[in-house]
Amino acid sequence: METLVTDGHRATGLFGGRPTRVNPLDGFSGPRRALQRLRLKEWIGWTFMHPELSASMILQDANYLASSEIYVRDATSKRLTQHAANARGGSLALPEVLYGSSPAFERRGYRIAYDLGPLGGTHRIHVDVAAKGDEPAISAELELDGSRASAPLSVSQPLIPRGEMYTHKLIFPVAGALTVGDHTYAFDAERDLVILDEHKTFLPYRTHWLWGTFAVQYADGIVGANFCERPDVPGTPGESCLWLPGLGGVPECVPLDQVAFVAESHDPLARWHGFSKDGRLDVTFVPDGRKDVKHQLGVIAIDYWQLYGTWSGTVGDRQVEAVRGVMEKMDARL
Repeated sequence: METLVTDGHRATGLFGGRPTRVNPLDGFSGPRRALQRLRLKEWIGWTFMHPELSASMILQDANYLASSEIYVRDATSKRLTQHAANARGGSLALPEVLYGSSPAFERRGYRIAYDLGPLGGTHRIHVDVAAKGDEPAISAELELDGSRASAPLSVSQPLIPRGEMYTHKLIFPVAGALTVGDHTYAFDAERDLVILDEHKTFLPYRTHWLWGTFAVQYADGIVGANFCERPDVPGTPGESCLWLPGLGGVPECVPLDQVAFVAESHDPLARWHGFSKDGRLDVTFVPDGRKDVKHQLGVIAIDYWQLYGTWSGTVGDRQVEAVRGVMEKMDARL
């Protein structure tokens, strides 16, 4: 598929891969296009699977405010290091054509940049964030192997009420090094993974979701899941899927529907059960840490948390045990 929107008509459904060009604003013209730009939320983020840490980073543009965040939490010491920076809305110019682009967030003392090669090629992540206050510096030079990536999840769907989502996700083996303060973590592409999460989405004013993701490498390929509970339009595909090696090791992205999450208690670090109605996904999350974000800015409010820890259970015909991953909950007025 060449474009998400053709002659003002937006394609919906599950796609075999990312459309070459994705700009949801092409579905609008005139003053409405300008108004919709303020509703468009765009981001390109990464979540890392490494036995010694939990980490993620993101470049995001709400078109009234642009920002970037990175955190690294050591699995042994439990030390959480996090940095963030803001910029003028619309200034990131996140790419319509993802592969072959070089999006970056650069401010004094803060640089996160992605050099994305061709589809199936090599991609690189560069991080150079200075120490600030009690937070040590973070730096990284990481290389992603697109030739051994999972199958992609690319989906366009309406959201309830009055929203539209586009997302593109896939998993890469990752090599290189990430340093926090004076400690360096080595990434091995035979073991470690990173999950791409790209969104170009018109979120409803009142937005809610529960979401989890994880991945692990086996001898025959990558096994993982991306699963989300949100108020989807009945009969439309969501962003929930399993990633499996498939027959002959050919990567597969298997869609899931009717996903749900249930907490064991109201404890902030309670275990969670995530499952699909058909039983192909049935996993338990054991958190070992939590990151909270709360903002109240008049009509705009965010109540968000992300848990990091391990997932265990059934993924298709596979059993996974203590695979590192994350889970998050968002309740917002945007």
